[in-house]
Amino acid sequence: MRLEAKVALITGGTSGIGSATAILFAGEGAKVVITGRNAERGAQVVDEIVGNGGEALFIRSDVRIAKDCRNAVDKTLERFGKIDILFNNAGVFHPKSIPDCTEEEWDETIDSSLKGAFLMSKYTLPSMIAQGSGSIIHTSSGWGILGGDKAAAYCAAKGGLIVMAKAMAIDHGPDGIRVNCVCPGDVLTPMLPDDAAKRGMSWDDYAAGAAKRPLGRIGTADDIAKAVLYLASDDSSFVTGEALVVDGGGVAG
Repeated sequence: MRLEAKVALITGGTSGIGSATAILFAGEGAKVVITGRNAERGAQVVDEIVGNGGEALFIRSDVRIAKDCRNAVDKTLERFGKIDILFNNAGVFHPKSIPDCTEEEWDETIDSSLKGAFLMSKYTLPSMIAQGSGSIIHTSSGWGILGGDKAAAYCAAKGGLIVMAKAMAIDHGPDGIRVNCVCPGDVLTPMLPDDAAKRGMSWDDYAAGAAKRPLGRIGTADDIAKAVLYLASDDSSFVTGEALVVDGGGVAG
């Protein structure tokens, strides 16, 4: 098992990529802590992990709020004594151009992804520095590299995560800590049909467009979880400051 005796803290862990990663990590031997705002979904993920013989904890938390982030880190350290892996996965998406985006939508998007990753990293890093090791992964996006339509705030947040990861990799490589991004393309999570509805598109038309990439399909949460596992594990021990694109060739094409 690639994460045996490791402790992983995952934000946005109650559904989609976050829950798939939590379940995969637990299967690879990690003790898993997930955060999110929906306690019912959080309990379901924990129950699945525990039912399969793993160890997991849910902490209700909003990554936009500093005290929630500090509490999530403190409770993880109290329960398990360390944090080996931090997966900053929480985020929201509003399909809006700049003129159409409200200040509230802009703030929610930036704060959920970029500020949340900053706060969680800020409170986690001291324990990783003290133990001389750690892996931090941010969920960015292919649109954090190329940009996309009606997604200005989202692109700003996801692009910021990539450059922040590079800066963190430079700062904390000497501490034994690696920092990377995973950059999904369209992935079949609850966010995708919600985006289709907000854009006024039928699911069939939206899905057909999302599948127009070299590999000819929409990604799955498990596709991304496996990439995050690589970045979290010793398989990527010489990889830091990178943005790993997992999008079926969308950026390439």
